[in-house]
Amino acid sequence: MNELPLSILFGILFFLLMMSAVFSGSETGMMALNRYRLKALAQEGHKPAQRAMRLLAHPDRLLGVILLGNNFVNILASSIATIIAMRLAGEAGIAIGAGLLTLVVLIFSEVAPKTLAAMYPEKIAFPATYFLEPLLKVLSPLVLMVNFVANNFLKLLGVEIKKGDDSHLTPEELEAIIENTPQIPKQYRQMLKSILRLEQITVEDVLIPKSDIYAIDVDQPMEKIMAALEKSPYTRIPLYRGSLDNELLGILNIRKALPLLLHKDKEAISLRDLIKVARPAYYVPNTTPLNKQLSNFRKHRRRMALVVDEYGDLIGLLTIEDLLEEIVGELSLDKQHQQREDIVVEGDGCLLVKGSTFIRDLNKEYELNLPTDGPKTINGLVQEITETLPNAGTSIRINDYVLEVVECSDNAVEKIRLCSLNPERTHD
Repeated sequence: MNELPLSILFGILFFLLMMSAVFSGSETGMMALNRYRLKALAQEGHKPAQRAMRLLAHPDRLLGVILLGNNFVNILASSIATIIAMRLAGEAGIAIGAGLLTLVVLIFSEVAPKTLAAMYPEKIAFPATYFLEPLLKVLSPLVLMVNFVANNFLKLLGVEIKKGDDSHLTPEELEAIIENTPQIPKQYRQMLKSILRLEQITVEDVLIPKSDIYAIDVDQPMEKIMAALEKSPYTRIPLYRGSLDNELLGILNIRKALPLLLHKDKEAISLRDLIKVARPAYYVPNTTPLNKQLSNFRKHRRRMALVVDEYGDLIGLLTIEDLLEEIVGELSLDKQHQQREDIVVEGDGCLLVKGSTFIRDLNKEYELNLPTDGPKTINGLVQEITETLPNAGTSIRINDYVLEVVECSDNAVEKIRLCSLNPERTHD
């Protein structure tokens, strides 16, 4: 080595520094690859992506071969630089050469290539797979030995070595990715986040209360039953005898009953004819998560379910439209009109709310933060806080809101005025 001309030594040193930059950039580029895009490219038959997938399947081996190569060329470059320094300045040049080499390696073989690889991981990592994969095969015995020693050293320090797929994301991480992806329109971001939250919402949170169910009592005269069917705003109507808790006969689909409704001689239509085309009711527990219920609707080929509590008592009704509204927002214009009747925005920005209004609906539509982990309605929330049925004029504070009882009946709070303590919050 000492007999080689300086020009050749400088050439070797330059080559080693370039190789160091290649190894450094390859390490950052491989680790910075988007795993989901990589998987998609590999499935499309992209050869470099497939090689990258194979290498990243064992990241410890990949890092092992990269670090082996990087350290080898850096140490060899240090030796060459020492020889060059001694030839040019004797022993005094060793310190100068070490300092200069450290600066050159840091800038041109570490920081610059790693920064470039972090910015353009695919452009750096994909070409690197052409030499990393065969190099790993050649050096696999040495790499395995190094990894074995390193892993056992970590175990001695009490570090547990886990091998698994690090591409799995939690719902919270997925939600953060969706929220911070500007390419997705805002309305679609909200829909995607709503889908992720379906498992956190139960059937009880979105059901129509039993008191608001549009149903028909078959004990009344037939002409009244037919009139109620003709005026119904819904396509599926529960039929009951006496009361919903007494005897539920089934769910009548208006479309299937259409021939009866169009029959010229309506007096010839009997109750038995209606019950014959009605479908048996489909019951679900109130604790069923919405994502599970969506699957159940599809499995049972149903669009409506009656919701029961732990005692088997009917507490409400759920339709697939109610469920889908949790994802896409309001679907029914009639429901929107009804919601405006339930919630009136006053001139000072306060809300005049019916006691039966769902807290989740208020929070979603007016961006409030009322608690939803207890009672589902405003009436229930006020009664839980006061631990009694309050009188009109009673005011309570919940978070940043003041709730004033405006109207009460014998057994419920009928109307509440909700005002924000934040003067900047207004409702349009």
